[in-house]
Amino acid sequence: MAALADPEAFRQLLDTCYRRNWVVYAKPPFGGPKQVFRYLGRYSHRVALSNNRLRSVDDTHVAFSWKDYSDGHRVKVMRLAVEEFIRRFLLHVLPKGFVRIRHYGLLASVNVATKLEECRRLLGAADTPKEVCPLKTWRERMREWTGQDPLQCPQCQGPLTRHYVPRRSSAVGIAPPAQPKRPPPAAANTS
Repeated sequence: MAALADPEAFRQLLDTCYRRNWVVYAKPPFGGPKQVFRYLGRYSHRVALSNNRLRSVDDTHVAFSWKDYSDGHRVKVMRLAVEEFIRRFLLHVLPKGFVRIRHYGLLASVNVATKLEECRRLLGAADTPKEVCPLKTWRERMREWTGQDPLQCPQCQGPLTRHYVPRRSSAVGIAPPAQPKRPPPAAANTS
């Protein structure tokens, strides 16, 4: 690797690489395109650690579950100091301006309308699928991801409702709610 620090040696390596015919072997996804879409969706729209994996949090440590693939996919619990947990979590946060998945080549937005259709035609693939994925509400997505209705109490299974709780007037800087003005009491007639 140290030899590649020389610009001429690096240029020769690139020239050698460019002269080769690179053939990318890509086999069809096992579960079909929907499975691939779901797989990519998990990485493009979720955080590094979901809330249901957190086991305990205190002033000094965070415990969370993780899957040990080298030990038969067993779920284990790891306990880390708060600082180490935050350090590891922030390794998954992208710098400003970066995106998790960038489409390039045939899937680049500039090519979708032209080259993608041309590739389908050349491969003899079916036209664009007519099946349209229905848009889901936030409530349906939460039910799908967590297994429970976000508007249902997890304890009693009853509906959750919003209630207005007025602020206490004793708090600093908060004025008590305005009271409706009542007309003065009528003077009693004593004649």
